[in-house]
Amino acid sequence: MTTRLGLGLPQNRQYDLGKDVPDVARAAEAIGYDSLWVYERALFPEPQTQPLYGIPGLPWPDAYRGVAEPLVTLTLAAAATERAELGTAVLVAPLHIPFRLAKSLATLDTASGGRVIAGLGTGWSLDEYAASAIRPFEERGKVMDEVIEVCRAVWGPDPVMYEDGRITKIASAVVGPKPARPIPILLPGNTPRAMRRLVDHADGWVPGADGAGQLAAQWRQLQDLAAERNRTEPLRTVVRVNPIYSAKPHGGQDRQPFQGNVEQIVTDLMEYAEIGLDEYLIDLQWFTRDAQELKAVAAEVYSTARAAGF
Repeated sequence: MTTRLGLGLPQNRQYDLGKDVPDVARAAEAIGYDSLWVYERALFPEPQTQPLYGIPGLPWPDAYRGVAEPLVTLTLAAAATERAELGTAVLVAPLHIPFRLAKSLATLDTASGGRVIAGLGTGWSLDEYAASAIRPFEERGKVMDEVIEVCRAVWGPDPVMYEDGRITKIASAVVGPKPARPIPILLPGNTPRAMRRLVDHADGWVPGADGAGQLAAQWRQLQDLAAERNRTEPLRTVVRVNPIYSAKPHGGQDRQPFQGNVEQIVTDLMEYAEIGLDEYLIDLQWFTRDAQELKAVAAEVYSTARAAGF
């Protein structure tokens, strides 16, 4: 079975969103990409009060200055495409009111003919939580649980009822539109508690490509946990890849994974082929100058990966 390939949509500040998002989305679908993806970064603290991911000494990338809102970006892509799925990898769920998020995702899914994939994470930025979170950072796991529960309720049959939430109270109501089909919820699952949440309440896993050996070990761990907790439904998998693209090959010994030209990126990707995961999201927008270069590199990555048997 051929591994699916997805492409990250242009959200960063070097792009003309109104023109470039539909343009890249149409091109990606024509190239053969199976899905189109967005991520969420709500703000860029200046001066930086917290390092990237909370890792000491790691600065925020300059690309985070002005990232387009994910669901608006996906809506632009939905209107320009017919086949490709539309995913978030990831949307920081606790920055959103659960009921409004559920309704927005349902509306986008029905408008797109059932193509939405909801990749949700809890985030890590204290500044983003201070600006827009609905509960304190320390409660992010509980908020994630409620978001999933509210989404399932809102997307389900009427009357919708959800009366015991910390944030959400729905006594009995008709809520529409309903999604065209059950929207898959994917979670990163990068802590023991998050892995249990994923196995018990989500449809799939959206990890990062942090090394083929590490990813394979995490996948075995997740499968073992699913068996232990008597899960029978298969877990859908979408792996996020953030290449450091350059037109010329990177020749130094300090080359990082997925750093360099298309051939080097695909060579690194092939190391993951035997793990047996469903899909890889290639987000090339970071190191391409404009939409034209993004489309050209995306086409080359796709054709090179397929020619290599990925």
